Amino acid sequence: SARLAFGFSSWDIALLVFWGPIGFAPCFFFMWLMDKKGLRVTVLLTSSLMVLGAGLRCVPVSDLEIRKKLIHGGQLLNGLAGPTVMNAAPFLSTTWFSPDERATATAIASLLSYLGAAGAFLVGPLVVPSPNGSSHQLGSGSNMEHIKDRIEAVLYAEFGMVSLIFSAALAYFPSRPPFPPSVAAASQRLSYRRSFCRLLSNFRFLMIALAYAIPLGVFSGWSGVLDMILTPVHVSQVDAGWIGFWSIVGGCVVGIAMARFADFIRGMLKFILLLLLSGATLASTWFTLTCLNSVTHLPLTTATLYTSCILLGIFLNSSVPIFFELFVETVYPVPEGITCGVVTFLSNVFMGVLLFFLTFYHTEFSWFNWCLPGSCLLSLLLILCFRESYDRLYLDVVVSV
Repeated sequence: SARLAFGFSSWDIALLVFWGPIGFAPCFFFMWLMDKKGLRVTVLLTSSLMVLGAGLRCVPVSDLEIRKKLIHGGQLLNGLAGPTVMNAAPFLSTTWFSPDERATATAIASLLSYLGAAGAFLVGPLVVPSPNGSSHQLGSGSNMEHIKDRIEAVLYAEFGMVSLIFSAALAYFPSRPPFPPSVAAASQRLSYRRSFCRLLSNFRFLMIALAYAIPLGVFSGWSGVLDMILTPVHVSQVDAGWIGFWSIVGGCVVGIAMARFADFIRGMLKFILLLLLSGATLASTWFTLTCLNSVTHLPLTTATLYTSCILLGIFLNSSVPIFFELFVETVYPVPEGITCGVVTFLSNVFMGVLLFFLTFYHTEFSWFNWCLPGSCLLSLLLILCFRESYDRLYLDVVVSV
């Protein structure tokens, strides 16, 4: 639809996803801002970038080349907001919630943003018609204008939503509660410089950081071009949208359930991750082999593609808050925002490298499928070798008693 309405190429579509990891370049500034100035200032800056980015995409310019550049600029500004959205959840849960609520709060705060991506998978195909659905009018001026108007309606709606979020944060968004909810929330943390030294010298942290960054980075890039990957196996963009929607929604539901379980039975984060990554490895392998049905002779149906993609999304998306909690426990007293910022930066580096090769060196997307099972298997092996510890939880339990 975007190709028809705005003259986008496959390069443009991959580049639109590529602006996300590029936006993580100044993430260390956002880590410092969150650590020194608190949540309110960081959230206001982040939401203002989202407003500017969404506004640029709505500028009514008749010249398609100028319009395309404005859309890319808006995507870059939106990417600059990514570090806070990705990193703030553990910091928020520690600041506002007690120890037996932290994992659940982290899951809700981190996974609700994924519902926005799920909404994009759903709203896009439902609101914007596919050219394939009106082949008798394909390429006609009226059809192109209709699709263009529907895309612009989505862009205007997104601008309205982020403007509302910015207004709400401006009206009321305190940095912290009147009284700290736990000993860890009130304790002194390491300085910005010492935190980086602690992180880079902690081999166990680097192990789980890679275990998170590699599969999640690959999966983020893969899901961003999912409709392009499924096109060669004759799956429409509507079906691709529904697959992406249910995989993210399932991941959110399972992730929150797993986090609640982790709050009730503490000290089980590694075990939960082993279960989730084992499932992700099996699901990604199933999907990749299914797409090679000419060689493997596995049944290539909409049902099998739906099931394998949705299971993959459920297993990987639900692992995000569990990983975040394990990061913080492993390197405490390093501030939560700095810890998760380093990890998500690495994840976006892997995503950016893959999308770079995808954008500039490849015209086919099928090779992307092989990266998924390999990255999930590598992550599973790293978690198996990891020795877990719960330094923050120990402080809360022992000192509070």
